[in-house]
Amino acid sequence: MQIDKQTGLLDVARQVPSPNHDTRPDENDISLIVIHNISLPPNEFGTPWIDALFTNQLPGEEHPFFAEICHLRVSSHLLIRRTGEIVQYVPFHLRAWHAGISNYQGREVCNDFSIGIELEGTDDQPFTEAQYQQLKQVIEQLLASYPSLKKEHITGHEHIAPERKTDPGKCFDWERLSRWFGVQLPST
Repeated sequence: MQIDKQTGLLDVARQVPSPNHDTRPDENDISLIVIHNISLPPNEFGTPWIDALFTNQLPGEEHPFFAEICHLRVSSHLLIRRTGEIVQYVPFHLRAWHAGISNYQGREVCNDFSIGIELEGTDDQPFTEAQYQQLKQVIEQLLASYPSLKKEHITGHEHIAPERKTDPGKCFDWERLSRWFGVQLPST
């Protein structure tokens, strides 16, 4: 697994380019990893709808929940499916639209300086071993490729937008990540 610093692409990821991105205010300031969860429709896995959401192709008539969200223009850098498959939507050096209104240690607009990683899942179901193994390898590659990233600055969407978000949720194993990277990370 390698990241091409020129293109910002992960070599093992299936590439599904999202139009929902722009340039970072400072492309050298990539200093936070934000972990999320997503399933579309809610609580269903292995569907094509996450790709459709992040590429503005989600059909509102396909499911009642889709009608509520199909107008959103959102993205993430990566998705790790329950099988361990990695999908990349936005190159790492660009700003993905994953965090929304957010604050990390007094810094607002976390999209400006963060990398968003979605895990296919829900707040209340355990994530798979394949997802944790891929997440570990991805984080190791990100830390090696972007010197401004530090292992202490890995957090959840719920921690940077606590009034709005609950993901990755109570079933995400923060203790495992803390052990792997030898730092204290947030927990719920």
